[in-house]
Amino acid sequence: MKQFFEFVKKECFHIFRDRRTLLILFGMPVVLIVLFGFAITNEIRHARIAVLDQSQDPLSHGLVRKITASTYFDLAGNLRSEKDIMPAFKKGDIRMVIVIPGGFQRDFIRERKAAVQLLTDASDPNTATTLINYANAILMQYQQEETGMKHLPLTIQPEVRMVYNPTLKSVFLFVPGVMTLILMLVCAMMTSITITREKELGTMEILLVSPLRPLMIIAGKVVPYILLSFVIAIIILALGAGIFGMPLKGSLALLLLACGLFCLTALSLGILISSVTNSQQTAMMMSMMGLLLPTILLSGFVFPIESMPLPLRVLSNIIPAKWFIIILKDIMLKGSGLRQIALPMGVLSGMTLFFLVVSLRKFNIRLS
Repeated sequence: MKQFFEFVKKECFHIFRDRRTLLILFGMPVVLIVLFGFAITNEIRHARIAVLDQSQDPLSHGLVRKITASTYFDLAGNLRSEKDIMPAFKKGDIRMVIVIPGGFQRDFIRERKAAVQLLTDASDPNTATTLINYANAILMQYQQEETGMKHLPLTIQPEVRMVYNPTLKSVFLFVPGVMTLILMLVCAMMTSITITREKELGTMEILLVSPLRPLMIIAGKVVPYILLSFVIAIIILALGAGIFGMPLKGSLALLLLACGLFCLTALSLGILISSVTNSQQTAMMMSMMGLLLPTILLSGFVFPIESMPLPLRVLSNIIPAKWFIIILKDIMLKGSGLRQIALPMGVLSGMTLFFLVVSLRKFNIRLS
């Protein structure tokens, strides 16, 4: 038993000397509990909305103040006409538009019935439904405050309209998310593993003494995954359109261009991971922690980013999957062109350039 305890003691020392193992053992639970605790929630806070008040009377002003006073909605701006509604949605800055028709106070008092139109961006059907429920509850509370009665003779009737996804099909949300997740896994994770495998087996040095330059070797490793990713993206689009009726209102060429850019971003991440790791196991763990979990939790794929605390909302901006999902929704559901998606395309391009420069410098230093 003495020998056994000495052996256990040796293994403990070995584990404590390995900082990467300690980071995985103690860092992973902390990261997971924080992410799951804050990110996984069905509540939505501070959703940006716009108001088109065609009545401009005290009652309509009070309704707007009541809605924006809650923690659920933030007023992003006031619209001037109905022509401004769809451009505001296409910009992606707002989730809902509240339209108050003319004569709102007159209809409420004299006709005993007033209408309010609620338009939501239903490209995320779960979020749209939640926002409508919040708005209906606030409308009910407001009219109770105005009349002082529980059973109301005067009612505000909300007219709900779902934009981009009138039938609230959840597949319109999951097709872009699944495509993003699969492309990230294929491009980033598989690329990091295949390059690290060469290092682990000791065959990378053999490749480096060949007539090919290191940059050409890396390119030869990643090009098959680019082609494979394109095939996978086309298959997902075909299945979504053929089986589930997923629309494509924008340009197919622009969509494929965006897919190619995201593949390059993911590939550059895979190269970066491979440049700082020497084993497939380490590359797999870094890919899981650094790519897979953030893609699921912080990209807006499953959980709305608006409901997360400010630090996580800021952190989501460095997640490439967030910007790619925005591009997919804008092109496929909103029919946006290059002008509308210039910002997320520019962010992905900047990330790609940054990751490539850093990973190539790291790679050259390690193998020089």
